[in-house]
Amino acid sequence: MQLLTVTASDADQRLDRYLKKLFPNAPLSFLYKMGRTKKVRINGKKAEPEMRIQEGDEIALYLSDVEIVEFGEKKSTKPATQTKFDRSAILYEDEVLLVVNKLPGINVHPGDHKTTEASLIELIQDYLGNQYNSVGWKPSLAHRLDRDTSGVLIIAKTRHALNSVLEDLQSDKIKKIYLACAAGIPKESSGTIKAPLLRIENAKNENKVRVDPAGSKAVTHFKVLSQNAEQNLSVVELHLETGRMHQIRVHLAHIGTPVIGDKTYGDPQINRDIKKQLGIERQLLHARRLEFAHPVTKKRLVVEAPVPKDMESFMEKYFG
Repeated sequence: MQLLTVTASDADQRLDRYLKKLFPNAPLSFLYKMGRTKKVRINGKKAEPEMRIQEGDEIALYLSDVEIVEFGEKKSTKPATQTKFDRSAILYEDEVLLVVNKLPGINVHPGDHKTTEASLIELIQDYLGNQYNSVGWKPSLAHRLDRDTSGVLIIAKTRHALNSVLEDLQSDKIKKIYLACAAGIPKESSGTIKAPLLRIENAKNENKVRVDPAGSKAVTHFKVLSQNAEQNLSVVELHLETGRMHQIRVHLAHIGTPVIGDKTYGDPQINRDIKKQLGIERQLLHARRLEFAHPVTKKRLVVEAPVPKDMESFMEKYFG
């Protein structure tokens, strides 16, 4: 039997998500079977996969050494290396802020019910440990990026820092610069897209956004950095004046130049062609730079994230 005590950084998450972090190689069927066969108990009681664990809970695992080796890491119930936050992603850090380079393919928040993988904020909370995690507070995202969008992301270590950054975001005081690879070339080399966006829910209970007069104000400034007339492709720099859900993706699709690889708003045929040629399956959108006032010192910070390898490969192939 393995006996574990839930720490503050692991608290308030579903049991199945916690177990998946402990046993990254285990299929979900095995994790659910652990509950049915009483191989996992919380405080001596039967545990269901959807139960939320709390700080101080004692989790008993009745597993054989063979199962631990097969599904865990070297006979240990600790999370595998790939489930830990990679410190090389840090772009800036001090006592109140952590700014990281988010890689594509990871959820920033655990709200996605379709997956049991650890989210970026959970990994960061684990990384920061008890010094910043408590019953009443955990380091928090100041904003979000889509799963397949890469780039600069701000995490507040303290409540004051979070409130300060959120206030600046809401008043549009933070300058947000993105880089997108687009299918098509904008008619103008630079300009502004002013198109209100309305958030909707489709039949699959998935959130989507469309341009609609009834929507919220949304303003995106753009500048074409490179273009390939033969292939009808472009690289566009974007400055967000507002921060609506899927704003860049919907605005670029609205003017006829959707983001390459965008499965929701993009061009399916072009996406298939790019996947076949370069193996790229995600949207080529990158949060390149953030400029904002430090929540304590008020000093202006400029943080930039390097362009990810798949976008570099795309730009080298089509733009030299």
